[in-house]
Amino acid sequence: MPVQNDRKNYVDHRRAHWENIACTRPPETFFSREYHRRLRELFSLAISPGQRVLEIGCGNGDLLAAVKPAQGVGVDFSLEMLALARQRHPGLTFLEADAHELALTGPFDAIILSDLFNDVWDVQTVLERLRPLCHPGTRLVLNSHSRVYQPALVAAGSLGLARQLLPQNWLTPEDITNLLYLAGFEVIRLEKEILLPLPVPLLREFCNKILIKLWPFSAFAWTNLFVARLAPQVAAPTSVSVIIPARNEAGNIEAAFQRVPKMGSHTEIIFVEGHSKDDTYATIERAIAAHPEWDAKVFKQPGKGKADAMRLGYEKASGQVLMILDADLTVRPEDLPRFYDALVSGRGEFINGVRLVYPMQEQAMRFLNLLGNKFFSLAFSWLLGQPIKDTLCGTKVLYRRDYDRIAANRAYFGDFDPFGDFDLIFGAAKQNLKIVDLPIRYQERTYGQTNIDRWRHGVLLFRMLAIAAFRLKFI
Repeated sequence: MPVQNDRKNYVDHRRAHWENIACTRPPETFFSREYHRRLRELFSLAISPGQRVLEIGCGNGDLLAAVKPAQGVGVDFSLEMLALARQRHPGLTFLEADAHELALTGPFDAIILSDLFNDVWDVQTVLERLRPLCHPGTRLVLNSHSRVYQPALVAAGSLGLARQLLPQNWLTPEDITNLLYLAGFEVIRLEKEILLPLPVPLLREFCNKILIKLWPFSAFAWTNLFVARLAPQVAAPTSVSVIIPARNEAGNIEAAFQRVPKMGSHTEIIFVEGHSKDDTYATIERAIAAHPEWDAKVFKQPGKGKADAMRLGYEKASGQVLMILDADLTVRPEDLPRFYDALVSGRGEFINGVRLVYPMQEQAMRFLNLLGNKFFSLAFSWLLGQPIKDTLCGTKVLYRRDYDRIAANRAYFGDFDPFGDFDLIFGAAKQNLKIVDLPIRYQERTYGQTNIDRWRHGVLLFRMLAIAAFRLKFI
């Protein structure tokens, strides 16, 4: 009972503080105004429009409105703040509740907690109350003040240069990561944000979008931005579509039927033939007729490039798990169940094949190609905020529901990728999917020649690197 009274007194004291702020509406400082403007930018980049979004500690509702939810629910313990929020954003729903005692009906696609952990009595309890409001794809997006500026903020409040703070929980990123873990969540991404919270045009963009991403400037960030998900949960067996883009691969078609394993509740093979110079299309038709035990289909690619073929395959596929397998079979079809297991076990949401761990057969990859792949893996791991060792392995596996979200938001990057690999990787990162590398043994081709031109396509990769930098990192 004494503990409950302590928490009640703590919450009541803070409620009175925020009621007073809502009633008196003291003018924001330059620092506060710019800080919250940048937070609205960051959260709107982390949460795609049109989702079901919950914000705990919503205040005046401006942050919730900024992410453009299809259904937005804001929760706060201050009635005066809620009245202000309803006045400013009549299209959203605002409810009174203590974050420690939520009684809401979910699920939500995204849950926002902005600068809340600094202020609550028990962070772990608050997080545990959120679990029933989540589905496997829900993302927690939260930020918390950096401890670096604790003395400066306290001093500024005492001198009247900023809003005076009540005693705060000054949590390190490691503290928050651990509390999320204890409450059943897993951190996907952590970014240090906001170097210059002052409204100085050009300089603020340079500091807050570029310098803050670089060491040693990142050590002086004002806030830490986290994206987290529920800890892995095993899914029931589900249907699988293996999509095989095939151009000049007639000699590999029969082997695909012989070697692709059946997975989940049902497996289908979708061939997409890409204007071959040999008789690939006719070979696929004959193989389908010769293997009635397989649910297999073939389609002619309307455009050019592997990306175009993959998208047609995704469109025609009926499975809930989507797999890409290159028709050259340099990724062993026998390894596909590993990808399936990694996905349905919940360990990852985008399973990326990696050719650069195990030793390769002698002719599997040319030396310059190997060097290029290693360079791009380092660059993209930094850009995506998640480790990714091999960006150009042809085998990638994800759920259809997640592919649909990537496709719906493709305009954010534009149609710039002839391979399709980076379209998927960038989209997965933008949608905050958990990316997991799965090492495989890369084999030599047994038929035909590669369709990759390493010099021409290498230039394209550098272009994609630049696009990703300014659409994922320096934003």
